[in-house]
Amino acid sequence: MIASVGGFLFGFDTAVISGALSSLISQFELAHDPVLQGWLVSSVLMGSVLGAIISGYITDLYGRRWAIRLAAILYMGSALGSAFSPSLDFFLYARLIGGIGVGIAAMAVPLYISEVSPPKIRGGLVSFYQMAIAAGVLCAYFSNEFIGGFWEKGLPHENVLLDKPWRLMLGVEIVPALLFFLMLLFVPKSPRFVLMKKKNAEAFKILSKFGNQSFVREQVKEIKEGLSHESGSLKELFMGQLKKATFIALFMSIISQFSGIDIILHYGPLILEAAGFSSIESLNGQVIFGLILVIFTALAIWKVDRLGRKKILLIGNFGITVALLAIGYLFMTNSTSQIFVLIAISVFVASFAFSLGPLPWIIMSEIFPTKLRGRAMAMATVALFGANWLIAQIFPWLSTTFGEGMTFIGLALLMLPTFPFVLWMLPETKGKSLEEIESTWTTPKKSTGR
Repeated sequence: MIASVGGFLFGFDTAVISGALSSLISQFELAHDPVLQGWLVSSVLMGSVLGAIISGYITDLYGRRWAIRLAAILYMGSALGSAFSPSLDFFLYARLIGGIGVGIAAMAVPLYISEVSPPKIRGGLVSFYQMAIAAGVLCAYFSNEFIGGFWEKGLPHENVLLDKPWRLMLGVEIVPALLFFLMLLFVPKSPRFVLMKKKNAEAFKILSKFGNQSFVREQVKEIKEGLSHESGSLKELFMGQLKKATFIALFMSIISQFSGIDIILHYGPLILEAAGFSSIESLNGQVIFGLILVIFTALAIWKVDRLGRKKILLIGNFGITVALLAIGYLFMTNSTSQIFVLIAISVFVASFAFSLGPLPWIIMSEIFPTKLRGRAMAMATVALFGANWLIAQIFPWLSTTFGEGMTFIGLALLMLPTFPFVLWMLPETKGKSLEEIESTWTTPKKSTGR
């Protein structure tokens, strides 16, 4: 539960910027500079790429718990720096620091949870991390709506944090980040990391908190056996039949972001304002999107083992494509009826949360051999954040150059290759053991006759 707060802050930190965009654009006079508007949002995502790249090194050298604590410190520093930013450059650096925390947390938190969880409930506890991210997004929207309503009342603002709405919107993250850091002082080290460092006595002491001596001996044996097989190199991911698994992971990571979900999560209020919503109405609409995100993420986690990965992806991708076409049509024909725009975006968010939100992470955790799983997921995470950064950076330029309508139509066209990919290339992993899935990519060695 404590470690999952890292996922909550992940969602909060990346989503909170949405409610502050209008104020920030006005504050830094960026109304006619779509590139810098993109940097307001994408700076945190660029930091996420950097954080994801270094996360594996940090977790293996200093430990999972230390890495999560570092992420908490970076969240605090980013919140304070963003709130007190005296200039645009200072603001961008502060958000970049927060992004590094996001990238580290994205790898370290689920890794830590999986290593301290009993095997029988490990899947559910790791999935809870995904729910924590969605909850963080929703709380960011609620926070922005509350602060936006506070501003609408026209109350006096004498404190430096209260002279602009965006300062308080971004600064409020210091509260959960500080609590997160303090709570982390009471969580144990990962027993797997301790055994990696050959500290058997310490590992026994940690595991004894979770079960009896028989449980401890069994867990130590399993962990040591797992560590003995982890000698794979990154090069192996591009050799033999594993090339297909690598392509699947990279395709899923990139296409999930090319759907445009972060355009809605980050630029949602600006899009709603372009459709005729007032400033406070757009913040209310963003709360609706956050609620839908949480509900349909939970639905996906509930149904994924019953319906199967392929069926959920096909259903979700159909909803995403139709919703993107509808949004594009409404903007292109200037038929931006507020209720229709709200419905179309809501369908898009629901379809994404049900499919391309959680499914790439589930599939990536299943299709790779144990010895390569960590490296493969690190590579896919970097690709995901990279695609995320690209879309967030260029959206203001695309909407200024081609208009919102053509931009969303273009995103819909990018989703079309997902249908043949899911039908003909993606294996169905429902009900299969990890060993069965791994055998799919194992090329039998030819007999030498000896």
